[in-house]
Amino acid sequence: MIFTVEEINRDNVLLPGVSLGYKVYNGCGSENAIRAALESVNGDDSQGCSGQTLAVIGHSTSGVSDGINSILSALSVPQLSHLSTCACLSDKTRYPTFFRTVPSDRFQSTALVQLMKYFDWRWVGIVFSFGVYADTGTANFVKEAEKEGICVEYRLVYDNTRQHELDVIVEALRKSSSKVVLMFMSSLYAKSFLSKMENFNITGKQWVGSESWITQTDLASPERKHILQGAMGFALPQASIPGLGEFLLSLKPSDEPQSVIIKALWDKFFGCSFSPSNSSTMCTGMEDLQTVSNYYMDVTRFTAENNVYKAVYSVAYALHALLQCQNGLNPTTGKPCVNKDEVFEHLKYVNFTTKNGAKIFFDENGDSVAQYDLVNWQMKRDGSVEIKIVGGYDDSLLAGKKFSLKKDAKIVWGGNTEEMPRSICREPCPPGTQKALNKNKPVCCFDCFECPEGAVSNQTNSPDSLICPPESWHNEKRDQCIPKPTEYLSYNEVMGALLTGFGVIGVFLSLLISTIFFTHKETPIVRSNNSELSFLLLFSLKLCFLCSLTFIGRPTKWSCMLRHTAFSITFVLCISCILGKTLMVLIAFRATLPGSNVMKWFGPVQQRLSVLSSTLIQVVICILWLTINPPFPNLNMHYYKDRIILECALGSAVGFWAVLGYIGLLAVLCFIFAFLARKLPDSFNEAKLITFSMLILCSVWIAFIPAYVSSPGKFTVAVEIFAILASSFGLLISIFAPKCYVIIFRPEQNCKKHIMGKIPPKTL
Repeated sequence: MIFTVEEINRDNVLLPGVSLGYKVYNGCGSENAIRAALESVNGDDSQGCSGQTLAVIGHSTSGVSDGINSILSALSVPQLSHLSTCACLSDKTRYPTFFRTVPSDRFQSTALVQLMKYFDWRWVGIVFSFGVYADTGTANFVKEAEKEGICVEYRLVYDNTRQHELDVIVEALRKSSSKVVLMFMSSLYAKSFLSKMENFNITGKQWVGSESWITQTDLASPERKHILQGAMGFALPQASIPGLGEFLLSLKPSDEPQSVIIKALWDKFFGCSFSPSNSSTMCTGMEDLQTVSNYYMDVTRFTAENNVYKAVYSVAYALHALLQCQNGLNPTTGKPCVNKDEVFEHLKYVNFTTKNGAKIFFDENGDSVAQYDLVNWQMKRDGSVEIKIVGGYDDSLLAGKKFSLKKDAKIVWGGNTEEMPRSICREPCPPGTQKALNKNKPVCCFDCFECPEGAVSNQTNSPDSLICPPESWHNEKRDQCIPKPTEYLSYNEVMGALLTGFGVIGVFLSLLISTIFFTHKETPIVRSNNSELSFLLLFSLKLCFLCSLTFIGRPTKWSCMLRHTAFSITFVLCISCILGKTLMVLIAFRATLPGSNVMKWFGPVQQRLSVLSSTLIQVVICILWLTINPPFPNLNMHYYKDRIILECALGSAVGFWAVLGYIGLLAVLCFIFAFLARKLPDSFNEAKLITFSMLILCSVWIAFIPAYVSSPGKFTVAVEIFAILASSFGLLISIFAPKCYVIIFRPEQNCKKHIMGKIPPKTL
């Protein structure tokens, strides 16, 4: 302070013609500091303006500054502190005249949070000391940490007078899952705490320190290496002050004979005294400070001294600005006169750059620009420490750029490891899961749940899952929506191939039977009961087998319309032929009765017309169905969640059930007529075969209805194909297999007499 005042007084630009005066008070301890404050403001007014105290520089501790400012604010005397960092002092309602050139702990807390955010330390413990400085700083840290999603596992206070509290801290450190511990303490408490902690084997922790002790190299020792190795924290920036080193090292008692401070320095550094004493030698005053090696002699870089330097210059610039617009003169000396109220007002607006390049101004809370160096403790084998600057924090920069790490920084981590420690309560939720907060736990101890079906998350710690579009579904990891596979009954799969094979076999058997019948068309068994209807029936059965193939393969607009209409028309043609044959059996035996001429009403022409008319009715129903609301290919996304069913929608359900109902009606009529003709006298009564075939057909289609309604996706198509093939095979085998057996294996029975039942069985 003395150096700065003298430097200003020598300046011809700043405060020209005005000399600053000062008085140094002993402020060690709260009582001495308050007494000194009272003495400083009760100056001698006999000399007019020169007797006033215009500003007070100090104190170095926040608690003492609190007490001092309660006195100074009442008298509008500005106070500039160089080391009081408590964020509470920024409250202008309680401390209206308080300014400081050291950053507030509010900025330190923010910087510590940004440090932990940068290294992704989301789960931390806090040990803090008793007192305003640590209590307020810790509270600010917790508040800022919550904004960034950083959680505090424990928050324990250390009081060096209570052993129980230390035991609680040690137990918490041993059992806690957090790897990072914030030690927010004043330097005195830090020294006490570390001296006790060195006796406990607490390892594997990354210690982060507060500004008050993080640069105190005297705390290092071999016994504390397992604690302090790799410790990190923010320190006040070191700066050079031109000329201060030479000034300090050139001090002589003769320069300031009345200075108590210089005499105390001489007594400490050289072990001598300026007054006769039996315990020490007399000081000559010619001792050279440059021969002493200790912390005081390190005059290359300054921290707290730089803040004092800035505080004194702030007062000088406020006075300079005030005098530029001051018209009042001292009535005694004729020189400009100022008072403390005006200095206080002008301090709010100072804005200057010091000789060492520091930019100085105060915000609305009296705080200066917050700048810190990020330091890292790198201890040596002998227990000494080298404190390396590995980064920094500058609150004047834009958000996102305030915290920075040196590109070439070589950081030693806690536990003397080369890998950065991880301190999280829960590993981040990976893609494919969603984050859910547990109300009974801190926000960092969240739960991870797998995304529900049909939803994905492609980010870490995603709070929600995104629902896939209807045509998409999640992949196995549930981190991406992929197109749903389209499913339909194809020729390539086993079921489709089997059904195709049975359909081809049915066509082949129909052709084989047609060939057999054609080669034996003149035989009685073929000619009986209208061979023309038999060949037409075989033709319709071929079409029934072939139309089953239209149900297999990718549905298209035309295939959907073809499959249902072709099946319904060919099946009606088939049953119409059987109905004609059944009526022919009944009428043929009726015609043998005396006086019956019924055959002339149901000859070949009438039979053809009955088949044609029955089939045309079905054709008309199909035309109406295709005209009004035809079947069409449809993407069914509702039956299955993970795939799309490509199916033929019925269009009009009425049309579908109408064609099935008509087929069922003809089948029932055919069954009734065949049942009535089953006992007519004939060695080869075809009505019995038709009755059996109709039983098979009706059974198949009655079972088809519930199976069709309940079968999912492509199995619906498979059920329909199975019903077509089963009923077609039933008709083919029931009606034609016995005849083929007689033609091939019993040709002697293929005669008119046997068919008419006129050959006794014993002669066969």
